[in-house]
Amino acid sequence: MKKKLKISFNSVVILGFVTLSFLALAINYLTRGASNQLLFMTYHSSLLSPLTYIRFFTHVLGHSGWEHFIGNMMYVLLLGPLLEEKYGSLKMLEIIGIVALVTGIINYIFFWNVALCGASGVVFAFILLSSFTRFKEGEIPLTFILVAIIFLGQQVYYGMFMQDNISNLSHIIGGIMGAVFGFVFMKNQSP
Repeated sequence: MKKKLKISFNSVVILGFVTLSFLALAINYLTRGASNQLLFMTYHSSLLSPLTYIRFFTHVLGHSGWEHFIGNMMYVLLLGPLLEEKYGSLKMLEIIGIVALVTGIINYIFFWNVALCGASGVVFAFILLSSFTRFKEGEIPLTFILVAIIFLGQQVYYGMFMQDNISNLSHIIGGIMGAVFGFVFMKNQSP
């Protein structure tokens, strides 16, 4: 007797994040960019506005277009479920929230003339965190070292020599935060 295949709703946080990001993109298209400006992009705005604080978190849901969205969500969907299975849904929610807050605040303080949107910081946190999945106490995997060197080198190079509309600093911050989360989680799991 053949078993029927069924679709399972795994990785609640990751699927929820992707769904919210998709809805933010669809709404942004319908409003011709107004919703990103209002809710899904962080920039230097009045500290008296409650939306300033909301955008510190929600900017990771906004994307400038389909290509930006697809690029980020492919990595989120590839790495996120594995990380959520290993660390749990609550930890994934914490990582997304903390990375969003830190990148939003740093952008607000240091780049007051630049608007920031997208999940790139979260993606790079996931990339570095994923290299910790087989981490053992007293060892540093060569894969982690190579990912960190290649990733940081690329982002520093792009930041210095490329004039694109990409926030390499949020990539670097996300990657550093992913590495920090990895070390903290590894230390907390040690007996």
